[in-house]
Amino acid sequence: MMRVLLIDDHALFRIGLQELLERRGIDVIGALGDCHEGIRQAALTRPDVVLLDMRMPGMSGIEVLEDLRSRKLNMPIAMLTTSREEGDVIDSLQSGAQGYLLKDMEPDELITALRDIVAGNTVVAKELTGILAKAVQGDTEPTSAGNRFSDLTPREREILCHLAAGQSNKVIARNLGISDGTVKLHVKSILRKLQVHSRVEAAVIAVEQNLCPRESAG
Repeated sequence: MMRVLLIDDHALFRIGLQELLERRGIDVIGALGDCHEGIRQAALTRPDVVLLDMRMPGMSGIEVLEDLRSRKLNMPIAMLTTSREEGDVIDSLQSGAQGYLLKDMEPDELITALRDIVAGNTVVAKELTGILAKAVQGDTEPTSAGNRFSDLTPREREILCHLAAGQSNKVIARNLGISDGTVKLHVKSILRKLQVHSRVEAAVIAVEQNLCPRESAG
């Protein structure tokens, strides 16, 4: 059973979400409105995933995220917020969030996103992928992106196209007949060479640069 810790100062939302998750067989081990208490609970209970609000009194979601990461707590952390601001999306991913989800998502979409995040994938609400593409594009000179792609090995390019198609490490491993661990190493190398912080950013650049022919991307 998936164990979730929820940190959100909005009591009604917190209680409603806790009930919704528990009805779908997810164990909410804490639903807290206090950031410091939330950080303590995360260290104590080591949940499978932490769901964090972005705007809270006392500490922002990004500050809580950075605090958790500075304590070497490596469990997946996802922002669950109403903010669609480009800066918030990028800051969250760069600070080590594995998800950026919106509070008005359909419940089933949220559950699927949580499962994907716990499985090791980075998930950004589909409404925000355009913002992410724009941010990454604005950040990246086409020539420098081209140069970075030329550093990739043929196998890395192949795996990048699978990432662009939204595939998880497990699915990529199965498709290419290699182990999960090998895929993980390749993904790490791809992120380093492309100078990005998440699989989502790498996938967006690949799509922007038309690196992947349509057949291998889908």
